Amino acid sequence: METHEELRPYLFAIAYRMLGSVATAEDVVQEAFLRHHASGDETESPKAYLATVTTRLAIDELRSARTRREVYTSEWLPEPLVENDAARHAEMSDSLSLTFLHLLEKLSPVERAVFLLREVFDYPYDEVAEIVGKTPTNTRQILARAHTHMSEGRRRFEVSRKERDDVATRFLAAWEDGDVDGLIDLLAPDATVFGDGGGKAPSMPGPLVGAEWVARALIGWGRQALDRGVTYRRALVNGEPGVVFYEPDGNVLWVAALEVTDGVVAAVRSILNPDKLAHVAPRSGRRAP
Repeated sequence: METHEELRPYLFAIAYRMLGSVATAEDVVQEAFLRHHASGDETESPKAYLATVTTRLAIDELRSARTRREVYTSEWLPEPLVENDAARHAEMSDSLSLTFLHLLEKLSPVERAVFLLREVFDYPYDEVAEIVGKTPTNTRQILARAHTHMSEGRRRFEVSRKERDDVATRFLAAWEDGDVDGLIDLLAPDATVFGDGGGKAPSMPGPLVGAEWVARALIGWGRQALDRGVTYRRALVNGEPGVVFYEPDGNVLWVAALEVTDGVVAAVRSILNPDKLAHVAPRSGRRAP
């Protein structure tokens, strides 16, 4: 029988994908363990019991959080997992990417749970139905709606990891060099920058769309960062190519992830809200361009 510590990464994987928050996901998992202990730890399958409780707690938390997100002062983005954080908390996969988690925001809490349990964690329909308190037939209908919502935001062409990394390398090289035309060539025509400052850090009031606008903005922000003495390093952010920026004192300033599709960068997601970066370790980096 698996111990609580052995089950913790699996339960965190469910809670984090449901909530997009590291601290809240950890709180939900801890509450699930407390409830299991209060039950006498006599459940036939601790894993099944804990996964059920974790999912239900996450649904309740997400219902409350969605109200807060409706009045959020900028685009709401998930908290990032940077390299070792991601490896420690959850197995890297496409379902961990900021691109995927951002798309999940289209779903209601129950739709999100059904979609994740069935499509990511491969639960049978009957078990999914029991966890979310629906009939199997209703669960299939919920999943169909979730697929429709998710497909509306998906890019049509996926790329291999090698191609993704190559595009990211050329993209960041053009950005470092201040090469506007080179950057435009590596951006989708409708490339979008999403910024999450949460009212606690400077950010755009809404997404910035268009290759030329995005290229000039990214290079301009880089120059401003240089003037402030900001440093940076490349990193994997939720499994996607990204960059972590640091204040002169080494504290994390913001984290950005690149969405690469069909040989170009389709979106840049930047998290600047300091509350969402508290778990990212400070490190030294290179000077910004």
